[in-house]
Amino acid sequence: MVVCRLTGAPEPSKGAGSILGKKRFQFHMTASITSSDAQEGQAPATSGFWGLTLGSIGVVFGDIGTSPLYAFHEAVRGAAHGEAVTRSMVLGVLSLILWALLIVVTAKYVLLLLRADNNGEGGTLSLMALGQRALGRRSWFLLALGVVGASMFIGDSMITPAISVLSAVEGLKLATPAFEHYVVPLTVLILALLFAVQSKGTALVASAFGPVMVVWFTVLAVMGAVHIADDPTVLAAINPYYALQFLLSHGTIGLVTLGAVFLAVTGGEALYADLGHFGRKPIQSAWMFFVLPALLINYFGQGALVLSDPSAIEHSFYRMVPEGLVLPLVGLATAATVIASQAVITGAYSLVYQAVQLGLLPRFEVRYTSETHAGQIYLPRVNRLLLIGVMLLVLLFHTPSNLASAYGIAVSTTMVADGIMGFVVIWKLWNWRAATAAAVIVPFVVVDLSFFSANLLKLLEGAWVPLLFGAAMAGTIWTWRKGSGILIQKTRRIEVPLDDLIRSLEKRPPHIVKGTAVFLTSDPAFVPTALLHNLKHNKVLHEHNVILTIETSHTPRVDLSERFRMEKISDKFSKVRLRFGYMEQPNVPKALAIARKQGWQFDIMSTSFFVSRRSLKASAQSGMPLWQDHLFIALSRSANDATDYFQIPTGRVVEVGTQVTI
Repeated sequence: MVVCRLTGAPEPSKGAGSILGKKRFQFHMTASITSSDAQEGQAPATSGFWGLTLGSIGVVFGDIGTSPLYAFHEAVRGAAHGEAVTRSMVLGVLSLILWALLIVVTAKYVLLLLRADNNGEGGTLSLMALGQRALGRRSWFLLALGVVGASMFIGDSMITPAISVLSAVEGLKLATPAFEHYVVPLTVLILALLFAVQSKGTALVASAFGPVMVVWFTVLAVMGAVHIADDPTVLAAINPYYALQFLLSHGTIGLVTLGAVFLAVTGGEALYADLGHFGRKPIQSAWMFFVLPALLINYFGQGALVLSDPSAIEHSFYRMVPEGLVLPLVGLATAATVIASQAVITGAYSLVYQAVQLGLLPRFEVRYTSETHAGQIYLPRVNRLLLIGVMLLVLLFHTPSNLASAYGIAVSTTMVADGIMGFVVIWKLWNWRAATAAAVIVPFVVVDLSFFSANLLKLLEGAWVPLLFGAAMAGTIWTWRKGSGILIQKTRRIEVPLDDLIRSLEKRPPHIVKGTAVFLTSDPAFVPTALLHNLKHNKVLHEHNVILTIETSHTPRVDLSERFRMEKISDKFSKVRLRFGYMEQPNVPKALAIARKQGWQFDIMSTSFFVSRRSLKASAQSGMPLWQDHLFIALSRSANDATDYFQIPTGRVVEVGTQVTI
């Protein structure tokens, strides 16, 4: 008999806690070069350093690379606050952008947090898992930080396509004013096409990401270098004095401007999130020697242009090229923004998939769109939700300026969470003194909190959107976990210890039939419901019975030698444990085939898989408010079939239904 733990289904509180206490999700951009060999943050040797570097330019930096379209423009407009643009404003904003990129992105993420990898994988929930491991216990505080960061990333996945594509298409107004009324419809069309092709896979598009973005960053640098000559004194903004002087002399407006400046670093968290795809060295090299210089040159070029012609602030990016080149630049910018959008969309797929693996959400339908890149997946339901969210944002806000208020809060929340969890990792896992760890991390957290506070000032202007969505997402995860715990407690009352059943069957054996029965369950210590019903109603027992437990490891991938464990507990019963990493696709038949190497003659054609299907009903005494009962039941009903999720042949599955009041 095989007992199987259903990942993403309700699990025993002890087992769930032990798993969640050690795991995290990874914000995976699946359109990148994927390798299972990335370890300790280093690039897989088989992919080649330059290939990984090129791939990172195409995927990792897509979001932050399109920030020049709107970041400088929005920050200076915020500083002017309806007044004339002055030299101190331009230099102050440029200095803030420069030092934000150096402190938040370069120092915090590129030089520090890229070293905090979980078996080669990075991301907000990597820090959560590392922090749990360092503390040696489950920490609900760290789990909450991870969930909040994950929820905010989903919100970012909606805002990035909307603001990026809108910003690119807005250039048409400068080329031909008649296009003004077509900006929103054209944006909607581009985004609709982008989401429509997701089901086809991203392999072909991904192969073009790197070269297109290399062209994009090269164009950014050339545009900036040409215009720095308009007013070379703009280079004075390198001095942090101008940033501090601007903030101290502008009061509340300075804080509002700081929120707009933060747009220049949105996407910086992707450096850490995509560590497992490309490795530390390629990401660091691409940023330090190519992407960062291109961004800074472009920002300073925009600053010099505005210093020489303050009216250029209305379209500071597109005004950097002659009128005849505006349309080609709009085309290139649109391609770059689609790439940035694609990266966060596929990242959202991967994040939800990992949440399912970790039992934080019910199972969703997953389609694998590539035979060679395991990370390239498509989740139809998530795709529809993202499409609806993006379209609503475009139609509600209409312009990048309006959306900018909503953009920064999502990313700044994630960065604050990263900083706090980073302190735990540096202190406990790296064994630094608490004072030393605090001296390193606290300045970053203070900067992140400053950006968070600045973006919070835009609460009524649009920042409520990601906060509302993040709260809804976190509430959904909380409801699923709480409901799963209550369901486990209720079913545990009627469960029978497996050892007791085996002793009973040995004394009074039922009719024995040939073949192997695999019973999927959440706890191998107790008898699966499907087995009890099979004995009660069919009054038969198979010749071989396997109790299969499927576990999700706290590591991204599990070595094949650790995939399968078998324990024979009687002549007719065996316990089998299958272990998968949270970045892996659970495939039960393929994993069980490994058992042949350990002497178990597994033949899927003579094996039946028994799965319990619960029918839930709400109860006033469930321990949750009635609205949570109904939400949990709706989530349970929406869950994808376990047979499909674990890739079990449908012709070999027997489902047994039970009704539970919750």
